[in-house]
Amino acid sequence: MRKNTVRPTDIKLHQKSRMLEVVFADGSRFEFPAEYLRVYSPSAEVRGHGPGQEVLQVGKESVNIVGVEPVGTYAVLLRFDDGHDTGIYSWDLLYNLGLNQKELWNEYLSRLAQAGHGRA
Repeated sequence: MRKNTVRPTDIKLHQKSRMLEVVFADGSRFEFPAEYLRVYSPSAEVRGHGPGQEVLQVGKESVNIVGVEPVGTYAVLLRFDDGHDTGIYSWDLLYNLGLNQKELWNEYLSRLAQAGHGRA
C-alpha cells in the first residue's frame, strides 16, 4: 500500500442492481457495476503475467458479485457468480478504477468492438 493511499470508509454491495458502492475517506464515492469490476479484475486470468498478455473478457453483462471479503487492511477479494474469485482489489486500484471509470469503460467497449464482440 502506498503512503498516500486513500482508504475506503464504507463498502456496500447492492446485488439487485449489481453494483458495488465504495466511499473513500476523501469523500469520493464510486458506484461500480459488477461487469466493470469483473472485466478489470486484477487477476492473472484477466491481466496475464505481463504486458500484452491481457485476456479480453466477453459475455460478462449479467455477472454479479456474490461476496466481498477483506484482505488484510489493504484490499478486498470479490467473488463473482461466474466462478471468478482470484482478483484482489487494493484500495489504490479501486480508487483508480473509480477516478477513471468513464475512460476505462469506453476503452473496454472499444476493445470489444474491435474483437467483433458486442454486449447483450
